[in-house]
Amino acid sequence: MTTDQNTANGPHIPVLLRPLLAAVAPVSGRWLDGTFGAGGYTRGLLEEGASQVIGVDRDPLAFELAQPWATEYGDRLLLQEGVFSRMDEYAQDLDGVVLDLGVSSMQLDLAERGFSFMRDGPLDMRMSQSGPSAADLVANLEEAQLADILFQFGEERASRRIAKAIVKARAEEPITTTLQLASIVEGCLPRSKPGQSHPATRSFQALRIAVNAEYEELFNGLLAAERALKPGGLLAVVTFHSVEDRMVKRFFQHRAGKTGRANRYAPELEEVETQFELVTRKAVGPDDEELAENPRSRSARLRVGRRTMAEPVAISGKELGMPQLKERRR
Repeated sequence: MTTDQNTANGPHIPVLLRPLLAAVAPVSGRWLDGTFGAGGYTRGLLEEGASQVIGVDRDPLAFELAQPWATEYGDRLLLQEGVFSRMDEYAQDLDGVVLDLGVSSMQLDLAERGFSFMRDGPLDMRMSQSGPSAADLVANLEEAQLADILFQFGEERASRRIAKAIVKARAEEPITTTLQLASIVEGCLPRSKPGQSHPATRSFQALRIAVNAEYEELFNGLLAAERALKPGGLLAVVTFHSVEDRMVKRFFQHRAGKTGRANRYAPELEEVETQFELVTRKAVGPDDEELAENPRSRSARLRVGRRTMAEPVAISGKELGMPQLKERRR
């Protein structure tokens, strides 16, 4: 849910807002914004015709920042602190759900939240501002556990080398700041070339995902949205990296009956009712205009599905390609 404006400079405009609103048009009825953030999607939905939007976020700061403008919408806007994996407890018979995954600029731009390797701050990364922090994981996990997180959640090929360097460094002094950790990671990798991402990008992503249980939250959130939507209701999900997009893509494929057979000689799968119809056949990315406005949108992908009347069926995280830590697999 990375956005293109600083919190202090006015309302955030979330990425892919224009194509999202076009894909779900005409907007009407009750919606739930499961990643409220700075309220950009919520405001877009309300202004396009939603009768009500329930804004859900686990970060208390989101609601503090919304106070100056939230009252403009009266009872058309309801705010709910919590996680989107429990959205079906907050509302039922929804006309639409939008999920904008990842970390927001609101969080990324505040050094004290510890999400960014570009700004010195406490090594925190907690979206809810509660529970174990990234510093706690770095301080307490075994080398093999750290390497597993870096590899599975960050797709970091040098995960073992980085984990070994972290354990060595923490034996000399506690690793408590973002720049401390970034420096350790940088020392394990070749210097990035112009145009390449920062060497610490994957490691910071991995720790953030682990701290906030983001893949479990996404898996359970997709199932919760399925339970909360009325027939004909729309689910729109914006992802920011390949693993998230893979999970969402496979969820929609599975629910739309598009998984097919592993090979042509395999027996045909039993015909079952589908829970979603695909609104977007392929992932939608930013256009040239949006890329020019907001370079952070370059990795964003939008997928949209429409709920049918079919009852949900069981599905596992493994079927969606959700990364599994070795400890959990055991």
